[in-house]
Amino acid sequence: MGGPALEERNAHIADEPPGDFFYARRYFIEKTRFWGYVRKPRQPWNRAKLVIMREDKKHTPDRMSENGPPGNRYAFDNNYEFRLRGYFTGSEAYDPNSNQFLPEFMLTGYEVT
Repeated sequence: MGGPALEERNAHIADEPPGDFFYARRYFIEKTRFWGYVRKPRQPWNRAKLVIMREDKKHTPDRMSENGPPGNRYAFDNNYEFRLRGYFTGSEAYDPNSNQFLPEFMLTGYEVT
């Protein structure tokens, strides 16, 4: 229904190149501000972690005004996939939007896949 079947997605994931990076998908729920899910290459999405981004070294791509022009405002990239550079800090941080403690991911770079 509008996208690849689960088997196709899993086959694509199995063919991903290994590397020192992560795959991430922005996640959107109306009036909730999650950043998204992060997983290692070749790891299925059901093992990905919802994270809180730490931006000491690099800002996330959605760091824009909420009132900017369409395509150039906060969360313009909902449901995009990224290749992230960075690492899990080993800490958790409270996310008031989700009312959860989430793993903290230190972002050092990214590209849209």
